[in-house]
Amino acid sequence: MRTQYTLKCTECGNENYRFDKNKRTHSSRMEMQKYCPKCNKKTLHREKK
Repeated sequence: MRTQYTLKCTECGNENYRFDKNKRTHSSRMEMQKYCPKCNKKTLHREKK
């Protein structure tokens, strides 16, 4: 049930992080504050479609 997803920066659109999640327990899209090396600061990263 665990599938791979990519986190994308909301400011620059750079795909920085990969993670896996259980689709049964977390059915909604993930959003988290992560460091973006292109923006050089912490930004909101959302799960890519």
